[in-house]
Amino acid sequence: MKIDRLIGILSILLQQEQVTAPYLAERFEVSRRTINRDIEDLCKAGIPIMTRQGIKGGISIMEGYKIDRTLLTSSDLQAIFAGLRSLDSVSGTNRYGQLMEKLSVGASGVIAGDQHILIDLSSWYKGALAPKIEMIHGGIEQQELLGFTYFSPRGESRREIEPYHLVFQWSSWYVWGWCRKRRDFRLFKLNRMTDLHCTGEKFEKREVPLPNLATEKIFPHKLQVKAVFAPECKWRLIEEFGKDCYLEQPDGSLLFQFGHTDRENLLSWILSFGDKAELLEPADLREELLRIGEEIRQKYSL
Repeated sequence: MKIDRLIGILSILLQQEQVTAPYLAERFEVSRRTINRDIEDLCKAGIPIMTRQGIKGGISIMEGYKIDRTLLTSSDLQAIFAGLRSLDSVSGTNRYGQLMEKLSVGASGVIAGDQHILIDLSSWYKGALAPKIEMIHGGIEQQELLGFTYFSPRGESRREIEPYHLVFQWSSWYVWGWCRKRRDFRLFKLNRMTDLHCTGEKFEKREVPLPNLATEKIFPHKLQVKAVFAPECKWRLIEEFGKDCYLEQPDGSLLFQFGHTDRENLLSWILSFGDKAELLEPADLREELLRIGEEIRQKYSL
């Protein structure tokens, strides 16, 4: 991609006194004419690049601009590279690893050094997730409509969207796009999408608001929950809600109080603890749990 190459060329120029066009052409596997056009584009972007003809000639950045080399420290580059590695963990390609190599010219010690930040965004569904991400990425770049079947708590539906952003949030991948069915922007979870395909239909890019990903917006606390948990559930409560979600009682039990999103989710969550949890409030859901428990007992008593 051109933007990758421009970033790579700029990185080289910031780290080396002078390079030649043939060197850059070989490095990025393009023609000298392409490199010349790239240099022109960098100049148009305000980068003060100088070219010198002759035996000792080459391409360089004006001396007064070299101070920008110090803008990215070794720690800064390590953080950038950790992010690039994490994107390759879900892309199914080595695209970002190749970009990382371009950025690392003149800073090989950073790559070879202690990579103490390791990020894997692939999840359990890497085999199915990577092709979806690549297809959505292509749809965004080519401004091509995507079609798919979507499964939600409200049922199954066919959707067509104009894709605009891939989003990683709440340990899952989503696509933010304009839904033709709802006539509005929607956030779709990739793991709930099947039969994803490019329709071949192009769309005119519209003004796109960024999704509001505040937890209280996506997962509003509609229910105030009060429950008692066995001491051995402490690790899970801390992992899912933090240490301040409960008060330890004199007998060692944990009095839990927190907001929850919806009834079905709450019931499933409480049931996942088996006999290690007792829901106290809301009272109507306590009765619902009793009903569910009775139905389960009847099934297993046959």
